Amino acid sequence: MSFKMTDKVTWVGKIDWELRTFHGDEYSTHRGSSYNSYLIRDKKTVLIDTVWEPFAEEYVEKLKKEIDLNEIDYIIAQHSEIDHSGALPLLMKEIPNTPIYCTSNGAKILKGHFHEDWNFVEVKTGDTLDIGESTLTFVEARMLHWPDSMMTYMSGENILFSNDAFGQHYASDLMYNDLVDQGELYQEAVKYYANILTPFSVLVTNKIKEVLGFNLPLNMIATSHGIIWRDNPAQIVEKYLEWADAYQENQITIVYDTMWNGTKRMAEAISEGIKSVNKDVTVKLYNAANSDKNDVITELFKSKAILFGSSTVNKSIMHATAGILEMIKGIGFKNKKSAAFGSYGWSGESVAVIEQKLKDAKLEIVQEGIKELWNPDAEATSRCIEFGKNFAEKL
Repeated sequence: MSFKMTDKVTWVGKIDWELRTFHGDEYSTHRGSSYNSYLIRDKKTVLIDTVWEPFAEEYVEKLKKEIDLNEIDYIIAQHSEIDHSGALPLLMKEIPNTPIYCTSNGAKILKGHFHEDWNFVEVKTGDTLDIGESTLTFVEARMLHWPDSMMTYMSGENILFSNDAFGQHYASDLMYNDLVDQGELYQEAVKYYANILTPFSVLVTNKIKEVLGFNLPLNMIATSHGIIWRDNPAQIVEKYLEWADAYQENQITIVYDTMWNGTKRMAEAISEGIKSVNKDVTVKLYNAANSDKNDVITELFKSKAILFGSSTVNKSIMHATAGILEMIKGIGFKNKKSAAFGSYGWSGESVAVIEQKLKDAKLEIVQEGIKELWNPDAEATSRCIEFGKNFAEKL
């Protein structure tokens, strides 16, 4: 499958309908994904990015049906991660001398991946490539989300090839933002931001302001994954600026892990207490052991406050809750309130362990945690309800 985006630009990527995990199993892809590669035909012919290695042979064969490979004058490698560059080794066997335009870090990482000394042309922000009626301008986007990342702007067609920025893991043969389900699109877009780009939010803001400062006309944002933004493409730029600014909605998320449902009952009682104080707030509960971790992270990203609970196990906490707490430490959420709770049988260390992990994640703990012995009885349940009320009032 290929399709013409404009008279000069053709999408030649791959839709991966069956993909369910990405980065090993670090990211869930319930709706699949795509690996977007673009072929530009002007006086010069340019290929932007390739596809993931498992699809390399299919990709090269389909590309041959689209164009004589020897007609490709330049290759642009915006990002060296294997889902973007995986077909390069096979492609370069066909056209070994073709210049590959990338950042200096891109050249280093591609050499590290493939151990080939191809014809690399290193570029930096503001460098241009004249391809005929259009000019390609390169914009480094270091740590969005790898050290080598960059974007490419095509004049005339006014397309920003945005690399991983503004993308989503979302498979659809409709391909454009105005054609797909808007709820699905934004659900995948915010999940992508929350899990992948949140640690780099300051860089996101600065880079967007830098690019906007160029005052470039923008007809389309062509992402590396998922849907291409052609209808009001600035809408996703505006969303990124909003998401990058310590984003929160009127939501509280409770995440817990439970052995014999004692901590679960505490979570439900705390939720009841919160809602009795603030009926307008959205409260969501997730059992970490049977919930998708990336979906949970997305809900935590959207929340103004979060609570974590766990039973005590071996003087510590259960592994599913511990794993999500470790994730948020790395992600670096900003401006979120927090508290801890948990049930126990005899030693009861879980609350203190959770509180330390919340501190390690630089989250503000607004009140001392609560722990209850064994299965909460009516009095313990009342204490949990009161704990939820107090928490809500402190927000």
